[in-house]
Amino acid sequence: MKKLLFFILALSLIGCASKKEILYFQDIDMTELDDVSLVFENPKVAVNDILYVQISTEDPESAIPFQFQRIGGSSLTSTNMSVLKLHGYLVDREGQINYPFLGEIPVIGKTTKEVEKDLEQRLSIYIKDPTVSVRIVNNKITILGSVRSPGTYTLDEETVTLPQALGLAGDLTIHGKRNDVLIMRYQGDKRVIKHIDLTKSDWMNSPFYYMKQNDVVYVQPNNPEIKTAGYIGSVGTILSVFSIMLSIGLLMFK
Repeated sequence: MKKLLFFILALSLIGCASKKEILYFQDIDMTELDDVSLVFENPKVAVNDILYVQISTEDPESAIPFQFQRIGGSSLTSTNMSVLKLHGYLVDREGQINYPFLGEIPVIGKTTKEVEKDLEQRLSIYIKDPTVSVRIVNNKITILGSVRSPGTYTLDEETVTLPQALGLAGDLTIHGKRNDVLIMRYQGDKRVIKHIDLTKSDWMNSPFYYMKQNDVVYVQPNNPEIKTAGYIGSVGTILSVFSIMLSIGLLMFK
């Protein structure tokens, strides 16, 4: 009987997770984090991006031919982001936008700051001292796997970190594999794969600390979760079946 009780206890402990498997940033007190300026870079424009361009000048009427009609204010908020997309400029397959009166303007591979300076130079021929603001308004990421709310998220902010992105998806479930989160990123015509260990902190000094347009984050399920997809199921299911069989056996051999 003692052997039987020991066997049941061993089964119940199989599914228990340790702190090393669950806790984030376990070595953060021992990790030297770089300055944000060394990790951050302004987003670069890619094909199919939608750019919202706003022009400011001392003579607003002189800028009217060069911009869409303003939409009830200039702030970029979640309530008008979808409307701003309709008033933005789509980057075509050649990496250009078709701007009123200025024609085709190459923007691919440039940061939003570089596009702003380029437009200011072009517009200064027609407008006195223009100030241009450029934002990517269809910035989105996809989060899949063992998170509470998987899906594709359109971002109001220009920059979002990986922890913030996972927060949007409701954080990892208890079954999410924290030491091997997969990030798929487009860099030009190439696709780059990066494995992130959230239980450590060194990745926070890498270019993958900040999310980029069209990033895909996949949180893999841990081994106990994978086993629940099998025929036997979880340890809890095994114990339930074993308990029923044991009860039947005890009744039969009383």
